[in-house]
Amino acid sequence: MRYIVSACLAGVCCRYDAQAKPHPQVLELIRQGRAIPVCPEQLGGLPTPRDGAELCHGRVLTRNGTDVTAQFVLGAQQALELARLFGADAAILQARSPSCGATQVYDGTFSGRLVAGSGIFAALLQRNGIPVTEDTAL
Repeated sequence: MRYIVSACLAGVCCRYDAQAKPHPQVLELIRQGRAIPVCPEQLGGLPTPRDGAELCHGRVLTRNGTDVTAQFVLGAQQALELARLFGADAAILQARSPSCGATQVYDGTFSGRLVAGSGIFAALLQRNGIPVTEDTAL
């Protein structure tokens, strides 16, 4: 099986806060050549570090109200293309992210409250038949 994985789980400092969240199983898949890392937010042109963002009524907004939906969508499309080129059968993504969360995302109030839903990239993968597992499920 081949995977597309969130780059932050591969140890890349690409999260909004310029941090990484390396996950041992993801790192092992990369070492085996069975996974490639992507950061849809960077692929969409957003800088690192960047303002935190949350999903709110179908849009992705930063804490100060800047709409970054277009960048999230572009990055998700580019990451999907990379998944296809690599022949990814599945994805392992960062939980709760507005890009990569697969079961829950923050509710858009920046209060730490979670709601059921998927991030932009996770939802695109799922619509295209690529199953998504979150890092918390490993």
